[in-house]
Amino acid sequence: MYWISPYWVRADFIPVWATTMQQALNLIKEAVQGERNDELFYDELIQLAPNRQQAAIIEGIRNDERTHNQMFRDMYMALTGQLVTGISNEAYMKVESYVEGLERALNGELAAVEKYRKIWFGLPAGIYKDTVFGIILDEMKHADKYNYLISLNRSGS
Repeated sequence: MYWISPYWVRADFIPVWATTMQQALNLIKEAVQGERNDELFYDELIQLAPNRQQAAIIEGIRNDERTHNQMFRDMYMALTGQLVTGISNEAYMKVESYVEGLERALNGELAAVEKYRKIWFGLPAGIYKDTVFGIILDEMKHADKYNYLISLNRSGS
């Protein structure tokens, strides 16, 4: 019979996503600071939606993102005692077309999953790690919804 030790006992194993607590905090701050561009992007995409049903899907995603942003702000404050200040100095890129915007949104959701996974690995076990896991699941759900919208709006596919 084999004895398998729990993952926390295997000190010699380091996952490729290994992140320090400080790196996780920096990534949280970076995620929050991009809030303004995210709002502009979602507002523009909602305006470009061809009907109310598609706009409502995007509004739901935007509202989830606002909630995620607040959760990240609250986590950062709880873990550091500091507010997240500043905004991203990244220039806003206007949406060229609805489908291009959906594709950009899909890629953004997938990139967020990668970033949030790094955050997850840098946090201690408990409520913050569990919260980030929930946010990751939401981001994956959003990616599915964007895939659905893309499939509805691609012509000639």
